[in-house]
Amino acid sequence: MTVITSPALRARWQALAPREQTLVLAAGGLVAFALLWWLAVAPALSTLRAAPARHAELDSQLQRMQGLRAEAQQLQSAPRNTRGDSVGALRTALTQRLGNTAQLNVVGDRATVTLKGAPADALAQWLAQARSNARAAPVEARLTRSAAPAGSAPNAPAPVKLGNAATAMPRWDGTLVLALPPAQP
Repeated sequence: MTVITSPALRARWQALAPREQTLVLAAGGLVAFALLWWLAVAPALSTLRAAPARHAELDSQLQRMQGLRAEAQQLQSAPRNTRGDSVGALRTALTQRLGNTAQLNVVGDRATVTLKGAPADALAQWLAQARSNARAAPVEARLTRSAAPAGSAPNAPAPVKLGNAATAMPRWDGTLVLALPPAQP
């Protein structure tokens, strides 16, 4: 069952003892099996083993995408704000969340907020309200950590207790520029 086409190889094959021919065939079969394993079976098994983790990862990505789609649909279905409504919502939220640690200046389609010792948590809450209620998106932020102590600003929250020591909430100075929604025709 040997197919050798070259006369030199055929002569060499016939010169081998039957036991040596069997060993050469077994070695060739082993090499063929190893090649088949490394090129066909091992990659398929690797893919099969990794499939559950990859499936879970893709499911989580799908859930995030569906959540973003639902948020986008909610934003699209919400009634459109006029420029005045957006500015009013910004001013109201600014007064409620940041008190007199922030000032709002509106020019055209941009709103500039100047901060002086604004608490970080209140600023984060205000930005979330600005995005959802006024549909204003931050365009530029130039913030530095405030050197003002926690109790120096009026309407400042009490220091937060972490463990046994009271630590002050970080405060920010600087400016935020927000893009207002486009004017309705």
